[in-house]
Amino acid sequence: MKLGRERFEALVAEALDALPGPFTQQMRNVEVVIELWPSARTLRDAGVPRDETLFGLYEGIPLTERTSAYGNVLPDKITIFQGPIEAACDSEDDVRAEVSHTVVHEFAHFFGIGDEQLRRWGVY
Repeated sequence: MKLGRERFEALVAEALDALPGPFTQQMRNVEVVIELWPSARTLRDAGVPRDETLFGLYEGIPLTERTSAYGNVLPDKITIFQGPIEAACDSEDDVRAEVSHTVVHEFAHFFGIGDEQLRRWGVY
């Protein structure tokens, strides 16, 4: 399901707005960006098998790993990849649901929650 860039951005904004207040209050020094597709290098660096892709990527220092020495660093970055999400979805409602899931998943990493824990919770 192909959406225009503006519509996709609106769905990402909608997903961010839906995050619970207690979580968003903790989200400092993090930026969310949208890219069309992950690069080959990004996929390789993230250890993604050749026949798979990424819907989102968290890059930074999770809150659980920050010490009192944390400061004067570039923002953490959450990238949402529009192309792979659209390619996997059949409708705008599917895209909305996948964007929401991906945003929650990547912010879980920001909060120090790993893939294994997300799998145990049935989120991943």
